[in-house]
Parts: sequence; C-alpha cells; structure tokens
Amino acid sequence: MNITICSGTGTGPNELTAFDTALLNAGIIDYNLIYLSSSIPAGSTIERKQFHALPDEIGHKLYVVIAKQIETVPGNSAWAGIGWTQEKARGRGLFVEHHGKSQLQVQNDIQTSLGFMKKNRQINYGDNNEMLIGIECVEQPVCAVVLAVFKSQRW
Repeated sequence: MNITICSGTGTGPNELTAFDTALLNAGIIDYNLIYLSSSIPAGSTIERKQFHALPDEIGHKLYVVIAKQIETVPGNSAWAGIGWTQEKARGRGLFVEHHGKSQLQVQNDIQTSLGFMKKNRQINYGDNNEMLIGIECVEQPVCAVVLAVFKSQRW
C-alpha cells in the first residue's frame, strides 16, 4: 500500500472554513474523511508529497490519519504533526498524530509517543520520521493539518 503524507494550513472567517482551506491546501478536496488510528499495514511505502484529488472522486471516502489544530486567538499558533516508524523487513509500522500551540510541543509529543509505543511491542522498528506544519493566527481563525492518506473508495 502506498501512503501519502501531506500537510496544509488555512485561514477563514470561522473554524470550519479554516479547516476546509487547510484541507484544500493539502490537496484534499471534496472527500468524506474516514479517520484511522495508528497502524501501518505490512508492505506499505510512505511518501511525503502533495495529495492530488481526482475530479471523479468527489464524495468518495478517504481513509486518513489526521492531526488537526485550530486557533482563534490572534498571536497564538496552531501546529499539527504526524510521526511514524516502520519495521524495515516488512514495512509495517505505527503512526502517531499530535497537535498543539507550538512546534516544540508537537515534536516532543510525537517522539515521546513513538518511543513509548515502540517499547511496548516486540518488533524491531526503524528510525522515527515526522511531518509538522504550523500557522500563526493574525485576525481570522487558522488551521494546520497533516494527513496520512491511505486510499479513496466509492460508497
């Protein structure tokens, strides 16, 4: 399975429109998002790149792990990040998603979670990887999103 890691930020007149704009800027347009948890299937490859929505997939289900942070207070920031690790031999692994008000907080949370989860499993995972994005609130609400996109599917 090919999994795409993408990110985006957005601003809008309210929280929902900021989220919609962040998804749009990540390349995710007009899908019904189905949230997944932390498992990467065996045989998976992960690539950091912009997601490209296909016009004929409007309304399809899109299976994702998502980190999302919204901020409405001017001067504060919204940060989101996904971390992951994979077993080199089989490609299976773990995702963690975190969000917060600072890059350092999100990075620390990702590393702490992956370290703890790796200790609890009898699998030889590789190095930790991460993708983070942030945006400062100036006037209107803002949103930061990072997504691991698994696949789309018709209803």
